[in-house]
Amino acid sequence: MSGSGTGLRLLDVSLHTEEQGRHAVALGARAEEPGPLRVPEGAVVSVGLTFLVDHAIDGLTFEERRTGDDHLPVTTRTALGGFRRGGPYEVRLPPRRMPVGRAHCGLYRVTGRLTDGEGHELARADHELLLVHLTGAPEARTAPDAT
Repeated sequence: MSGSGTGLRLLDVSLHTEEQGRHAVALGARAEEPGPLRVPEGAVVSVGLTFLVDHAIDGLTFEERRTGDDHLPVTTRTALGGFRRGGPYEVRLPPRRMPVGRAHCGLYRVTGRLTDGEGHELARADHELLLVHLTGAPEARTAPDAT
């Protein structure tokens, strides 16, 4: 969902990793993704957001909820602050390390939400992420290819 009619229009959501670079998250009608983004365990991931603001918004917050089969949900909230009318604004969230270990590997459903200071949802993006176990020696670790 792009968030039209809410005062904020989400233009782009992307995931950035040092190893794999930038990956766009499909929004709205473009959501025919070729499958979940494959991320190796322990990878450092940051979220990039690009949006337009139709009117001033105070207390903008990005909330990410990651759920998966046999995994407890993990929710992180990042306060982004106030934004005046205009844009596009580009925000890169602080990097976070993905969990390590076979027990954490698997498919996760991720929901990112932008909310205002009163908690109203302004925009939302959903995608899937496949956390894969690393193989090989520590200095040459790679995520196995899809079969």
